[in-house]
Amino acid sequence: MGVHHRIYRWLQANTGKVDLILMLLALVVTVLPYLAMANLAAFALSALLVVPLAWRRTYAWQSGLAVAAAALLNVAFIGEPVPAHVFVLVTVYSLAAYGPRWASLGGLVLALLGGVMFVVRYGITDPFTGGTAPYYLLSLVAVDALVLACWMFGDLVRNRRLTVRALEDRARRLEVERQQERDLAAADERSHIAREMHDIVAHSLSVIITQADGARYASAKDPTIATGTLATIAETGRTSLQDMRRLLGVLRGDEIASTRPLPTLADVETLVDTVRRSGLEVQLQYFGQPRRLMPTGAELTAYRVVQEGLTNVLKHAGPGASAEVRLAWSVRGLELQINDDGRGAAADPATAGSQQGLTGMAERLALYDGTVEAAPRTGGGFSVRAFIPYTES
Repeated sequence: MGVHHRIYRWLQANTGKVDLILMLLALVVTVLPYLAMANLAAFALSALLVVPLAWRRTYAWQSGLAVAAAALLNVAFIGEPVPAHVFVLVTVYSLAAYGPRWASLGGLVLALLGGVMFVVRYGITDPFTGGTAPYYLLSLVAVDALVLACWMFGDLVRNRRLTVRALEDRARRLEVERQQERDLAAADERSHIAREMHDIVAHSLSVIITQADGARYASAKDPTIATGTLATIAETGRTSLQDMRRLLGVLRGDEIASTRPLPTLADVETLVDTVRRSGLEVQLQYFGQPRRLMPTGAELTAYRVVQEGLTNVLKHAGPGASAEVRLAWSVRGLELQINDDGRGAAADPATAGSQQGLTGMAERLALYDGTVEAAPRTGGGFSVRAFIPYTES
């Protein structure tokens, strides 16, 4: 940082000290000479014009009022202008720049009237002709023009300061808004990760538990069943571990993990095959053709709806149940149905997890203007119906 920048920053940070120093210099230059000349009246009245300048920014209107009174006393009791009269212009500038609006305009009016009084009191005559009227008029125009120029310059400084302050306030508000947006985004991401964790863990553990229970009973009659069951458990666990690594890789900033493809509608068949190997009979049916491609997030949502529906069947439908997955494309979007003929979640006392999963489905679908309905079926079983409309651009 250069020397002039440091000086500028010091001047801006120490305005009171700067005004005090300038006031003392003005006293030395314009007031003390009258003391040396033993002109006490001019000394005292000039000092009254100069001393209030030390508070021209901190107490603008009080300082202006003091200077106005001192100027009036000078015009009344001093027969000739004193150099300190020039500081009336400084006061006009200070009122416009730092004082309240009423003081700024009031100071301007008083200064213009004071200019008239100054010209009349200390009128200038033409040195060649001795005429007074033209020189009075010229002097009056010059003095009041100078007063008006000082006021306008101060008003420009005032407007600039207010503009800078407004920009700083706006920048602070924008920073607060950006922080709030970051907090909301972080909360949304945490909610998204919680839904992903629930879908991955709940589904995988349901498949693993179902396989382990089935193998425990079946291996008593046929020990070879355990081999195939353990293979399914290992594959399910391995797939879940890969999904968990990908999800946690996003949190770590692992680019390799975070760029692995997310499940889509094309992976629904693989999901159904995995559930079938757990012992649940599942039929997968497709109807219609998509009118247009869906966003990747919408396809992931559809996959998670099917996954959550089948997980609930594994957990709550009971032994001997079967399920049906239907994906139907229409002109409006994709309709999904997961039906089972078991006893349903309503008959299972452990329905808290199911309700949490349904809530997660609704939150996911809401991001794409989708809907979900879940209710027991007439005659037994449970049905989950979801709809995801096309995202129109």
